[in-house]
Amino acid sequence: MKDARIEKLANNLLTYSVGIEKGDNILIEILGEDGIPLGKDLIKRAEELGANAYFNIVNYEVLRVMLENSTEEQIRLYAKHDLDRMKDMDAYIGVRANPNTAELVDVRADKIEIYNKYYTYPVHIKERVENTKWCILRYPNNAMAQMSNMSLEKFEDFYFNVCNLDYEKMSKAMTGLVDIMKKTDKVHILGPNTDLTFSIKGMTVGKAKGKNNIPDGEVATVPVRDSVNGYITYNTETRNNGILFNNIRFEFEKGKIIKATSNHTKELNKILDIDEGARYIGEFALGLNPYINEPIGDTLFDEKINGSFHFTPGNEVDKNENGRGNKSSLHWDIVNIQRPEYGGGEIYFDDVLIRKDGRFVLPELEVLNPENLI
Repeated sequence: MKDARIEKLANNLLTYSVGIEKGDNILIEILGEDGIPLGKDLIKRAEELGANAYFNIVNYEVLRVMLENSTEEQIRLYAKHDLDRMKDMDAYIGVRANPNTAELVDVRADKIEIYNKYYTYPVHIKERVENTKWCILRYPNNAMAQMSNMSLEKFEDFYFNVCNLDYEKMSKAMTGLVDIMKKTDKVHILGPNTDLTFSIKGMTVGKAKGKNNIPDGEVATVPVRDSVNGYITYNTETRNNGILFNNIRFEFEKGKIIKATSNHTKELNKILDIDEGARYIGEFALGLNPYINEPIGDTLFDEKINGSFHFTPGNEVDKNENGRGNKSSLHWDIVNIQRPEYGGGEIYFDDVLIRKDGRFVLPELEVLNPENLI
C-alpha cells in the first residue's frame, strides 16, 4: 500500500529543497537499507521531472569492517572515485537510515580520523556542499523510534509532521531575524553555567528553510574566529563517531577551546584535536522548528528544537570571503535548549535582549514563536 506521506516528502525534497530541473544529474544516496522506500520514490519522481537519477547504498556494517583495517592510501582511493562521481552531479539527496546508530563506535579513533579527513571532507564538505544542490535527511526506522522513546508508528507520525512542515511560510517569518543579525556585532549568551560573548560582525547570515536539511528551521551565522570568550555547558546529548556524549563543557579564550570536558573527556579532546580548526567555532544558530520540542539524540532534529541554539566546533557553516571564519574537517552541531524546563537563558544582540527562556521578546520577532509557525 502506498504511503502518501512518503510521496509528498519525495516531491517536496525534489521540487522545493533541491529545486531539481530537467536534465539535472542527481545522486540519491541511501545510508542504511531502511531508507529504500523513500529512495525508490525519489528516483521515480526525479525521472518524472526529467532528471537523471543515480543511486548509491551504504551498509554501515560493511563500512565498519572496511574502516577497521583501512589505510590512508585505501581511503584516498575510495574517496577518489566517489569524488569523481560527485563532480558529475548537479544535485544530491542523502537518506540516512542506519539501523544501528552505534555501528562505528568500536572503530579506532585514528581510523575514523583518516576517514573524515580523506573521505568525508573532500567528497562531502568540499565538493557536495559547495558545488551541488543538496539536502540530507533521516528516515524513520526502529532505531530512531527507540532513540526517541516512541513506538515506530508514533515516531512516523511525528516525523512526517515535522518533515512536511510549510517551510516556505517559515522562511518568510525568518526574514526579520536575518536582518537584525546582519546588523549585529556583539552576541552575549547567558544560562546555567554558560556565559559567552563573541562577534558576528560582517559574517554571513542564512536561513535554514528546508533546502539543505530536513527537518529544518534555524537561522545561522558564523562567529568571528578569534572573538569567542567565556564558557558554555550544553544540556543535550550528542553523538560523534558512535560515542554518546553528555555534559559537554567548553572554555574559550580568543576563540579557541582551551578546556573541554564531558562524560567522555578523553574521546572529546581527541575529536577536537583532529586538526587546528576543530577547537574553533564554525556556527552559531537559533533553533525554530515548532514541532520539535525534545532532543532525540539525532543532530538533524535536535539542532532545530524550538527555543534552542547550537554552537558548533569546526568548519564554518557558510563561505565568508573576509577570511574571519574557520576551516576544519570537523563540523559538530551541539545543542543547548533555553526553555524554562531546561534552565532558561537569555540571548542579547548588541546589549538588546532578543530571546528569553526560548521565546523571542522583540515585537518584530514574535512571528517566530512556535504558535505562529504551525
